[in-house]
Amino acid sequence: MAFTVFAQRGYERTCVQEIADAAGVAKPTVYNHLRDKETLFRSAVEAVADEIGGQCVQVIEPLRAADEDPGPALLCAAQGLLRICAGPRAHALRALTYAEASTFPDLILTVGDRTSFRLAEALADRFARLALRGRLRPCDPERAAEQFLALLTGPLESRTRFGTREIAATELDAIAESAADTFLRAYGVEEKH
Repeated sequence: MAFTVFAQRGYERTCVQEIADAAGVAKPTVYNHLRDKETLFRSAVEAVADEIGGQCVQVIEPLRAADEDPGPALLCAAQGLLRICAGPRAHALRALTYAEASTFPDLILTVGDRTSFRLAEALADRFARLALRGRLRPCDPERAAEQFLALLTGPLESRTRFGTREIAATELDAIAESAADTFLRAYGVEEKH
């Protein structure tokens, strides 16, 4: 609840009473759990970052079990990641984190650690496993993860005008298909007949 209020109004314009009202509790109840507005803000942002990071890692889990052809699992992961990243909650997290960067510069790293860096680390693990099983070419898995994410986030940011406009699910699917195809052209192995 607190995150939604902060995302709508920003840190400075939000008062704890608004958060208490939105949560349906008394203001002292909020202070009993979190000692001040700054702690409440940090806690709310970190919780949403953990939530989004967890969703992203869960979406790529099928890559762990990809059999002969990792293509379908990679495409499914790409589609899921784009839907999460293009969603209103992820957009609100990015917008709020950047808007409050001058007041809370450390939150950019905190959010990054819990979202994009966490995801990149998990992807690198999945790509390393696929390479060891001969499903991807031998590669630097961290670089492969970074490049795969760039293939997704670059077009997403460009087409959404940095989150200022929504794009259709079909357009998200086209980005996912292009990213998966490009990635597999670079890292995929030749089919042996």
